[in-house]
Amino acid sequence: MQPQGLDLIDIIHKGAIATYPLILLSIVSVAVVFERLWSLRNIGAITLRVTESILEPIKKGQRDLAIAICKQNSHSPAGRIFLNILERDASARLEVANSIAAEAMFEENQKLKKHLWILGTVASSAPFIGLLGTVVGIIKSFESMAIAGTGGFAVVAAGISEALVATALGLAVAIIAVIFYNYFQTRIATLNGLFRIQVGKIVQNMSV
Repeated sequence: MQPQGLDLIDIIHKGAIATYPLILLSIVSVAVVFERLWSLRNIGAITLRVTESILEPIKKGQRDLAIAICKQNSHSPAGRIFLNILERDASARLEVANSIAAEAMFEENQKLKKHLWILGTVASSAPFIGLLGTVVGIIKSFESMAIAGTGGFAVVAAGISEALVATALGLAVAIIAVIFYNYFQTRIATLNGLFRIQVGKIVQNMSV
């Protein structure tokens, strides 16, 4: 008996215990990737622009103008961070400004990391889901062979090859999730460094 050629749709259907969840995870991962790419776009450039636009008013003591500029840019993390600093009591000590800045930057960092836990979870769980599908597929293959009482290496190999598709799919989903998870973590770390530098400039000029 010759094993039939592999049909992808049929393989996906047979390995539904793993392939369907993996397909769902891949769709969710792609959605998170595009959402984060859109959310993190131009944040660095906007941060530099906002910093440059409020430094001069701060140097001239035009605090209200600087606050107004920050409110106009409140859609950006930099605008919100700088606004928190500028709205503090003008007579407060420098340590207070640094504390407010640290708290504001922490809050923005949490917003930047929104949904990244999903990519991390997919990256760590997808290979195991794929492995589960493979194990179940191999068990079914040997069980069918035992019930039929016939079959040779070709039949077993065909069943195992179908089962291994789940592992391959799991690894593919995990690899994509890991790549983008690491990219976003690095991107966010760079943005946090930029925030700290620009906040330092703002606080320094406020204390002059």
